[in-house]
This record gives sequence, structure tokens and C-alpha cells, in this order.
Amino acid sequence: MTTESGTARGARPAPTDPEVQAFTQKAFGDLGGMLVATMVVIGDQLGLYRALDTAGAATPAELAQRTGTAERYVREWCSAQAAAEYLTYDAATGRYALPPAHAVVLVDEDSPACMLGGFEGMFAASRIVPKILEAFRSGAGVGWDQHDPALFRGTERFFRPAYQAHLVREWIPALDGAQAKLEAGAHVADVGCGHGASTLIMAKAFPRSTFVGFDYHPPSIERANAAAREAGVADRVRFDVASAKTFAGDYDLVACFDCLHDMGDPVGVARHVRETLRKDGTWLVVEPFAEDRVEQNLNPIGRVFYSVSTLVCTPASLAQEVGLALGAQAGEARLRAVMTEAGFTRVRRATATPFNLVLEARP
Repeated sequence: MTTESGTARGARPAPTDPEVQAFTQKAFGDLGGMLVATMVVIGDQLGLYRALDTAGAATPAELAQRTGTAERYVREWCSAQAAAEYLTYDAATGRYALPPAHAVVLVDEDSPACMLGGFEGMFAASRIVPKILEAFRSGAGVGWDQHDPALFRGTERFFRPAYQAHLVREWIPALDGAQAKLEAGAHVADVGCGHGASTLIMAKAFPRSTFVGFDYHPPSIERANAAAREAGVADRVRFDVASAKTFAGDYDLVACFDCLHDMGDPVGVARHVRETLRKDGTWLVVEPFAEDRVEQNLNPIGRVFYSVSTLVCTPASLAQEVGLALGAQAGEARLRAVMTEAGFTRVRRATATPFNLVLEARP
């Protein structure tokens, strides 16, 4: 029996109990982290970090003048960022500075360490919490297309630097024979391509190959085609609206980057991929890194990926047919099971990073 002063297992500890105090500090730190993330989005969108990086330390008045913003707001933001140890503060001069190491994370969008897209995307994802509350109660899904568009932009900004760093240099060379085909001239499908960042990275690296990106989300495909024109590769890269179970073609390489776990019927997708592969073709699957058991993922990476999965990935899968809902921490064993159930006979881990599993599947 539960009472106002206790639980079925006995009385709760007092607020002064050391364990309560310790957890209070942790919870307060997490509250601070949520607020700091909001401050990062503000600093990014107003160009405050860029101004500090390019012109150096500044007083709030100087920073406001550089960025066309109001000094009183900038002063409070700077103080919050200094308290969070994102900026440094020189009391003698009243100036705030962005350390060079922090600029790699908060300014340099070509660095795999850049986190701006993650902050922007997750800030946008939090706006859907009212729908997620309803989904918790009903068990229904919440589609990717129902999110704030800033999630789509933030997702591209978050993943693109890692793809730029690893895809051509490490992941494709780790596949059996795929690089030679791409260099000679292959036909490639990027399924679940979003804004097409991964497609364009491959296209620029392999000028003899042709590429088609597919996504069910029309605004993303529109943006991807514009990006192909801007990159000067539209003559051999195109993007079409199609689901992962309906895209058409005949391919040497099919790639799915950080999206298979979002799909409602990944086994059905895998079967369709196998049907579209040419003889001795390759399916490249990049997924968030995870071990196979929950207890192995109770760490800072799991903290982020399980949370993202609650807001975005699992609801997206549940909004589709079958709704297998692998989640962003599916793990290699479950991913392998999807592939083998679909008829792939050769599945292996090609390589990995601390944040990615890179799997190769062959018919």
C-alpha cells in the first residue's frame, strides 16, 4: 500500500539523505543542460559564436554591435554561456571569449566534432512533445513528416560532418570490392537520403558513377535536388520521392544511412533492396552504434540515442506499416536478423566508429 509519506517498499529517504542530494545535483545538472542547449541554438542562429570566433573576445556591447543584436540580451546570454563553460570570461576587461577548441564544436561545420546540427535538431524535436504524450497513451506513431522542419535541417547538419570524415575514406573501402566498382562507374541508390548529404559526398568522390537518392518526404527531396544543382553534379545525381519499399532501379550499391531503424517494415525494405541489387551487389547499412543488450548501452552515447529514439525514431516507425520499431539502439544482432530474414546470406560488420555501426550485406 502506498501512502503520502512512503511507497509500498517503505518510507522514502529524507531530502537531506546523501543519495537524494546526489541525485538532486544530477537532475539539476540535466536541467541546466537542457537550458544550455537552448542557449546554443540562440548563439548559432544569431551568429554570436561566429562573431567571437572571427573577431575575438568581446564585451556584450561589442558583441551586440557585431551581430546586430540587443546588448542586454547578449549580456545575459554571455553570462549563461560562461557559467556553462562554453565561453570564458575575463573580469578585468569584461570580455567573453570562445576558446579555439570550443569553436571546433560550435562553429566549424566541416569538423566531425561539430555539434550544432544536433542541438538544432533536438531543439526542434522537442516541439513535438504534445503529440508524443498522446502517442504514449494511444500507442500510435508520429511520422517524420510531422516534425518541425528545423529537425530535417539539423539532422543534415549533424550527420554530414561525420559522413564527410568517414564515408569515402573508411566506410566504402571497408566494403568488399565496392570502391573499385565506384571508381570504374557504378549505379548507386541512397535510400532514406533526406537532404542528400551522403549522396553528394559519394558523387563528388566518384565522378564516373551515377546516383539516385530516394526519400518519402517531398520537401527533403526538393532540397536535395537543389543541393545537387548547387554542387554541379545534377547531370549524374537525381533525387526522387519514393518509399524504401517502392523505389525502382538496378544497382551495384544500395546505401541506407542512419535510417533503417526508423522504417516501419525493415524486413520488407531489406527484401526490396535485395531485389534491386545487381549480381554481386552490396547493401551498405550505417546505423547508430549500439551493443546488443540494454545494460551495455547505459552510457553517454546511449543516453542521447535512446532519448532521440523516444522522440523521433520509434514514433516514426510506429507511424508506418508493421511498425517494428527497432529503435536507434537496435544493436548489431537485431540488424543482422533483419537482413538474414530478408534473404541476405552474407552479413558482416565492415567497420565501426564510436557512433556508427557499418554493416555490409550481400545476397
